[in-house]
Amino acid sequence: MQYTPKSIRPFIGAIDFTISRNFYLDLGFEEFKISPKMAYFKMGDFGFYLQDAYVKDWVDNTMLFLEVENLEKHLEVITNLNLTKKYPTVRISNIAENDWGNEFFIHDPSGILWHIGEFKMEKQ
Repeated sequence: MQYTPKSIRPFIGAIDFTISRNFYLDLGFEEFKISPKMAYFKMGDFGFYLQDAYVKDWVDNTMLFLEVENLEKHLEVITNLNLTKKYPTVRISNIAENDWGNEFFIHDPSGILWHIGEFKMEKQ
């Protein structure tokens, strides 16, 4: 069977739905309300569903990887948003260098771990 996927949209949970919604809006995502307990957040071609649902083991083990161009600039823009001051549980790391590329991490208000990364170009 052949098919062509158009997108992948993970579902993530939130301890406090309102705080998480505001965090993602501040981060630059566009929100599309689906119901009182669910919203779709989109930035470019990427999106995910945020639910007003919290299961500790699920949220504590959720990770998302967002590939970007110009990782340093992306970190600078996010750092300048002062999200760690507005949201006390949010953490943003410095850039970590890896064999495959580089990344930094953001923990959202519920503890969802975002890997923001840039892959190294393969040498031809």
